[in-house]
Amino acid sequence: MHSLEINPEITVSRISKFIVKRIDDAKANGVIIGLSGGIDSSVTAALCVRALGHEKTFGLLMPTQTTQQQDIDDAIKSATLLGVKYAIEDISPSLNAFKQFQVFDPERKIVNGNLATRFRMGLLYYYANLHNWLVIGTGNKSELLVGYFTKFGDGGCDILPLGDLFKCQVRQLAEYLDIPPEIIKKAPSAGLWPGQTDESELGISYNDLDIILSSLEQLMTPDEISKEFNIPLEIIKKVEIMLRKSQHKRIGPMVFKMGSRTPGFDWRLSIISGET
Repeated sequence: MHSLEINPEITVSRISKFIVKRIDDAKANGVIIGLSGGIDSSVTAALCVRALGHEKTFGLLMPTQTTQQQDIDDAIKSATLLGVKYAIEDISPSLNAFKQFQVFDPERKIVNGNLATRFRMGLLYYYANLHNWLVIGTGNKSELLVGYFTKFGDGGCDILPLGDLFKCQVRQLAEYLDIPPEIIKKAPSAGLWPGQTDESELGISYNDLDIILSSLEQLMTPDEISKEFNIPLEIIKKVEIMLRKSQHKRIGPMVFKMGSRTPGFDWRLSIISGET
């Protein structure tokens, strides 16, 4: 049996150095984060403030008609407690404008939810380009591995400080960073439609998902995981399928290989000077 426990102090220190290095390499003036009022964006913002200071961290709230007022209030509370400046941009008019296209289908909840996240990505980068900021993603390892993010939406960012931390590890950081308890305990939701929650959409609790993913990472077999953690084998198989089907989201666009050094295959120079 393996542990998902981390040392929060060491983890925060390492992530802070990572953020500082990436900002320095990009010669950026600061960072911008999409604040949703959830645990991931709150922890990410807190890490950026630790690394760069509140004056170089900016939060952007981008609610829609389906965003809960509680989420807006929690996002504002998170920004206020951290001392970061923020703006609120209601993207509902942009989404409503899309309804004029003949292809629009109001019944396609997931497709329209993806559209909202892509509008947010575009707005984040507009702000970032204006001020020479980097866009900081808030996705965690659990979401990345099963593809629970929108390609070129919330997956569109410059760096992912939480990208190698499972959801339960993000919660550990949240407690260490004194994120408000109501944000930590709130059911994770992207707020893409009324009543939507991450776990109901995934069909599995984050607790079980983290156990399965971390066990697969440690090369345990589905049978071993099922026996060790008393998780139904069909659930583990489902997670394996999600892993395989979402692989395309975790890599760049496939490039036809013509020459000896092809972008995406061979040109893999690090942005950090001296790294190999």
